[in-house]
Amino acid sequence: MDRHLVVGAGPVGRQVAALLAARGSHVTVATRSGRSTGIDGVEHLTLDAADPDALGRAAEHTAVLYNCANPTDYTQWDAVWPPLAASLLAAAERTGAVYAITGNLYPYGPVDGPLTEDLPDAATDHKGRLRARMWADARAAHEAGRLRAVEVRGSDYMGPGVGQNGHVSRVVPAALRGRRAYMMGRTDLPHTFTDVRDVARTLVAAAEDPEAHGRTWHVPSNPPVTQRQALTDVLATVGRPPVPVSSLRGPAWAAAAAVSPMLRELRQLSYQWEAPYVLDSRAAQERFGIAPTPWEEVCRGTAEV
Repeated sequence: MDRHLVVGAGPVGRQVAALLAARGSHVTVATRSGRSTGIDGVEHLTLDAADPDALGRAAEHTAVLYNCANPTDYTQWDAVWPPLAASLLAAAERTGAVYAITGNLYPYGPVDGPLTEDLPDAATDHKGRLRARMWADARAAHEAGRLRAVEVRGSDYMGPGVGQNGHVSRVVPAALRGRRAYMMGRTDLPHTFTDVRDVARTLVAAAEDPEAHGRTWHVPSNPPVTQRQALTDVLATVGRPPVPVSSLRGPAWAAAAAVSPMLRELRQLSYQWEAPYVLDSRAAQERFGIAPTPWEEVCRGTAEV
């Protein structure tokens, strides 16, 4: 039963679908629009995944149900995520499909030191608490024997197709034209960046390893670099020189947030950019034998806009 249903066609969903299709699996990508991803061998389905009946029917006879959804409007997460998460859980329980979740690091909240999988989910902002609750519900269902669930968590995304979904990639188009880059928080602190291709590889590997279920895994990622260095390295892969970089911090961020709902939401996560933010991914590297994509390749993929 090598059938897979991928909910969401953002950077991770596309990479998961491409990875599975390349090996010959039967892959369906479900989105509200049903728009084609352009990936050979992938079927596309127009579906509101928050409709549990519709999603349950779509997931019948499926080996793995991948949650690669990512509502882009942060201001609507509290309204959008709960029914969507409940629907995904119900579909996995109804069909027996493994429930593989694309998570993030928000549930941990501010952390002093490297982020490891044994840290508690202790988020201080509402988006982090929401994501923590989503995993807690899935883990509780797993522990109760109602379904099989696993979650993988990566740091800020880089790589092909990330675009506005990444703090570095969103400034690349302007930087390629030689324009100043405006980045959030301090740009001189070590920060882990995760390639979306490695997210997909880890998600598929964890879903197919029964012994990996019931817990979270950190996506294999390269050693941390500063935001400034990451952007400089991206530009270097296409022969472009560094550009001036300005930081959005403190009063300037507060002023911008007063008129921008998105920046107001992101400001709650500013702790990630005001101290070293380092992901420890050794457990997944050892368990699945996955090494992070070489840094130069990560940067080259990020430069593809």
